[in-house]
Amino acid sequence: MGLFDRLRGDDKPRIAFFGIDGVPYSFLEDHFDEFQHLAALADEGAAGPIDSIVPPESSACWPALTTGVNPGQTGVYGFQDREIGSYETYVPMGRDVQATRVWDRVQDAGRDATVMNVPVTFPPQRNVQRMVSGFLSPGVDKASYPDELREYLQSIDYKIDANPKLGHDEDKSEFIENAHETLDARYEAFKHYLQQDDWDLFFGVFMTTDRVNHFLYKHYEEDGEYKEEFIDFYRKVDRYLGEIRQNLPDDVTMLVASDHGFTSLDYEFYANTWLEQEGWLSYEDDDHEELGDISDDTEAYSLIPGRFYINLEGREPRGSVPESEYEEKRAQLKEALENLEGPEGRKVCDRVVEKEEVFHGDHEDIAPDLVAIPNYGFDLKAGFKGHDDVFGQGPRNGMHSFDNASLFVDDPEATVRDVDLYDIAPTILDLMEMEYDPGEFDGKSLV
Repeated sequence: MGLFDRLRGDDKPRIAFFGIDGVPYSFLEDHFDEFQHLAALADEGAAGPIDSIVPPESSACWPALTTGVNPGQTGVYGFQDREIGSYETYVPMGRDVQATRVWDRVQDAGRDATVMNVPVTFPPQRNVQRMVSGFLSPGVDKASYPDELREYLQSIDYKIDANPKLGHDEDKSEFIENAHETLDARYEAFKHYLQQDDWDLFFGVFMTTDRVNHFLYKHYEEDGEYKEEFIDFYRKVDRYLGEIRQNLPDDVTMLVASDHGFTSLDYEFYANTWLEQEGWLSYEDDDHEELGDISDDTEAYSLIPGRFYINLEGREPRGSVPESEYEEKRAQLKEALENLEGPEGRKVCDRVVEKEEVFHGDHEDIAPDLVAIPNYGFDLKAGFKGHDDVFGQGPRNGMHSFDNASLFVDDPEATVRDVDLYDIAPTILDLMEMEYDPGEFDGKSLV
């Protein structure tokens, strides 16, 4: 037994899960000599690279990871989703996740779950032991339940997220300082509630890793100005995870996972600008800013990340493509995307996926018709404000990848091979010795 000794007599196995948003496994493995705690976890348990989901975007990934099912069942496809039968869009929140979260299964079984900083969980649920919502929450005061949790988090200056706007500055010093402060408070909060030892499932996410990757990843890969600061940040992440692991009780299995991989970003690709230039998309007037401004001549439009929709009659309010032409138009758009080249003649898309390949469930009606998975270096954007060029560069130098996400399971009987995000939820339930119907999940247990 460690510092967090069990305070009650329940002898069922428990889980402590820690998300490290957007951390690529290859980066960690390349530095196992420095990240000794994660190296030990890999050596004494099981670890390896895993695939994300389509699309590999945090707002879609975390609902998928925490439910074990695809966006067709969660109802969340990205940071911005489309209303049924409308050009109106909305930002999905926790209440928009339609599938059963793993912590709801735990609570329904009469056990307790503490959930901290998971993206797409606002507003906080009141049917769990305690919850502070994560990414997209307005602040700790409204994102915490119960009151005791809110008061404690405010007392340690807990932050829901690092401030990404600071990363836009050429001088990254203030951004890096803010990232460390956010990470430190996150660790203190996790440690505090781990020590309560009154939970069966502890589920917490370090989101700051994603923020640091977006603004410093190319510095790491290309020996840039802030490479050492980047690695030093991860030395701290490794140390915190190691301290947590060393102090967990014997009846707790620790898991660490990321929701997608990461790589350097070279060019942003403005999908709707490209569609406009290629004759797929037009607007009712020159002052266009949102999806609702497209004209009835439009044949296709895009939403982030890399989601493409045919402007279909009967589905979209001003649909221009008859049902009889849908397959032909989609095939033409898919071929155009597959052949699309960026600067230096590099292919923009690694592959283009048709919706039937990856989405199924009660919420297929808002599924994109195609999803483009970009090649390393091309980040797919989809704003409706005009750009002069199809390719450009913004303040970020790191981007998400579908492959090379991370998974560590502190159990030598686990096998991390041919794994994706959908396998994590049933693995957690198996490790907790909870009954479930395997047919309810898109993944399978690793133990």
